[in-house]
Amino acid sequence: MGVKDSMTTFFVKQIADYLAKDPEQNADRMFNIARKLTKNPQHLEQIGQVQEAITKDGNWKEYYHRIMRELDPKVRNTFIINYFVKSCLIGVPMQHENAAKIGASVPWAILIDPTDRCNLRCTGCWAGEYEKKNDLSDELLDRVVGEARDLGIYAIVLSGGEPMTRQNTIFKLARKYDDMVFLAFTNATLITEETVKNMKDCANFTVAISLEGLKESTDQRRGEGTYDKVMHAMDLLREGGIPFGVSTCYTRYNVEEVGSDEYVQTLIDKGAYFNWYFTYVPVGKDADISMMATPEQREYMFHRVDELRRTKDLFLIDFWNDGIYSGGCIAGGRRYLHINAAGEVEPCAFIHYSVDNIKEKSLKECLTSDLMKAYQKRQPFNENLLLPCPLIDNPHKLVEIVEESNAHFTQSNEDGLYEIAKNLKPYSEEWGKRADKLLEKKAEETAATKA
Repeated sequence: MGVKDSMTTFFVKQIADYLAKDPEQNADRMFNIARKLTKNPQHLEQIGQVQEAITKDGNWKEYYHRIMRELDPKVRNTFIINYFVKSCLIGVPMQHENAAKIGASVPWAILIDPTDRCNLRCTGCWAGEYEKKNDLSDELLDRVVGEARDLGIYAIVLSGGEPMTRQNTIFKLARKYDDMVFLAFTNATLITEETVKNMKDCANFTVAISLEGLKESTDQRRGEGTYDKVMHAMDLLREGGIPFGVSTCYTRYNVEEVGSDEYVQTLIDKGAYFNWYFTYVPVGKDADISMMATPEQREYMFHRVDELRRTKDLFLIDFWNDGIYSGGCIAGGRRYLHINAAGEVEPCAFIHYSVDNIKEKSLKECLTSDLMKAYQKRQPFNENLLLPCPLIDNPHKLVEIVEESNAHFTQSNEDGLYEIAKNLKPYSEEWGKRADKLLEKKAEETAATKA
């Protein structure tokens, strides 16, 4: 890291410590200092927006105070530095520079599975058809993370399988690459006091805990007793001052529950800082199209998440419905890609096709594969960014990508791409009609606001 980057990191740490002493009084002073440090009109506008959000009475002010009040100081400062300074200020320009050199996108994050083994057997798991026998070696994981950082990728996301079955390995990585951010998708049943101690020591490691709603819904899909174990894990994390969040899958059967005030408030009360909504995608173990949220329910979540953002002190993302904010699908190497536990490099955790294996090629080589290029040249997959996905929203696009790149199926069961594309067509068409009306209405509201 250069002198300028070191000075920026030092300055950001000083700001974080200063804000923590008196979050309310010192916030305005820090924003005034920030304005003096930039002449960029866009940055000045963003500074004003953030200042307004966290200084006026409301949910975002409380959210900001929670961060300053409840998090362990070392962990808080490390995440601020590694996320805002390294992943954004330093990482993003490096990604753009390297993308120009290699002729393909360099993502913001890598999603990688240290293992496909898991201690649970959840219905509809996107990894449910992996063979449950694969582990990426410590040496290979170290190599991939190092190659990622060299390309300007400072965010590593871990999944599986259950990544917490390999805690020694992943905490070793987090300690070695201490200027990066690590996040693990986990069922949380293996989180112990020792886990929290390691997370506190690393200070750059967090988790997104999988839930399907409250007790009955979670236990029904994940196994009896799972919900209580998750609640215990949340207590340990909160008491340790560790930032954590939740990954919520909504289906035809739990939409109203996971969108309810009761559910969201439960997460806040337990200490969660974010909730990422994923709509159910029919891949993996016992994949069932009938489990998908209906187009009507998906529209409900579009409105409901927007309402919750205005009222709850919890950072919320709905990955499919938020395509209008992300420019459509972020997978395929555009902003992230997936490496499974067998080493197969896939465009997305839900798109189980590959042409390269990370055991045989470098990360840079895999980023320039025919599969990633076929994916990227079609992005966005629809002019309406509320239809971001090449699987559930534009299934014919995925067929084109697989055929063009000659990609092979990476799961153990039989490839049913053409059948599932055919079966998803009615859903995608019905959602498309609703999405067009939603986008038109949103444009009208935006125009009215500017008038």
